[in-house]
Amino acid sequence: MNIKPLADRVLIQPSAAEEVTVAGIIIPDSAKEKPLRGTVLATGNGTKDEEMIVAKGDNVLYGKYAGTEVELDGEKYLIMRQSDILAILAD
Repeated sequence: MNIKPLADRVLIQPSAAEEVTVAGIIIPDSAKEKPLRGTVLATGNGTKDEEMIVAKGDNVLYGKYAGTEVELDGEKYLIMRQSDILAILAD
């Protein structure tokens, strides 16, 4: 499925949550911290007041409660406004 975000929204694939074990105890998925970084898969065209700064392929940091979670073909993605992105990570 092909998704094209509108206006100043971006489609992000969150990075995988890190597997944590403590003394042989595996932390369940429901108790894991949500990742706060991901990769931009698609962007909208921006608005007349706000041009798009992020681009496809950028690795970004975003706020803990930013965006709307969407599930397509068994994969989880986030759609959020560009202003919810905190930083672009330089390689």
